[in-house]
Amino acid sequence: MRKRIAASFAVIAGLVGGLLLAQTAPASAHEERAVGAYHFVVGWGEEPAYAGVKNSVQLILSTRSGKPVNTLGDSLQVEVIFGNQKLTLPLPLNFDPDSGEGMPGDYRAWMIPTSPGDYTFHFTGKIGNQSVDQSFTSGPSTFDPVSDPAQVQFPVKEPPVSQVAGLAQRISARLQTAIAAQKRAQDSANTAKTIGVIGIAVGAAGIAVGALALAMSRRRRVASVAPQPSVSSEKRS
Repeated sequence: MRKRIAASFAVIAGLVGGLLLAQTAPASAHEERAVGAYHFVVGWGEEPAYAGVKNSVQLILSTRSGKPVNTLGDSLQVEVIFGNQKLTLPLPLNFDPDSGEGMPGDYRAWMIPTSPGDYTFHFTGKIGNQSVDQSFTSGPSTFDPVSDPAQVQFPVKEPPVSQVAGLAQRISARLQTAIAAQKRAQDSANTAKTIGVIGIAVGAAGIAVGALALAMSRRRRVASVAPQPSVSSEKRS
């Protein structure tokens, strides 16, 4: 009886140990590296990684002896590099010590990779008193590059994000050009209209001045031909 109970406890212990090992074991297609007094496991949070799909840079941090490090805070950051483009992101802890949700020592930098290809994760900062300056690049012996999602899209294949973005930029440029041309035409029309109004006003003023001059000329002519009073008749009276 005691042997059976002992065997049952052994099986249970083995199952619990297996579950704990599965929880703390690094994901596949990650690169492992000793960094001073610590152990880094680096890769994509979701694998395989596809362009245009939300993902994260994942750092599983522990001591050299395997103890998870959950007290990093904001002392470490990661720079994501693709070609000559760079983006610096924080690394918040993706584990809740109070509820136990998540995996201890799991840090994530959330992002959406938009182009297929190889990415480099450059970690800088400090862990305690130890300075960190480490780069991890995707490849056959490290972690997976970002893949084109077209290979797994079904039934309709969507155009790549970069292609859609390029098309949107071209359409936006053409729209801005058309708006600018319309504005220039409107400005020209407004200018012509203004000039026309000024011309009409000047013409009306000219007509008024001419009419006034004509009236004054007529008055002068009437005054010049009107009969003058006789001096001799005044003397007779």
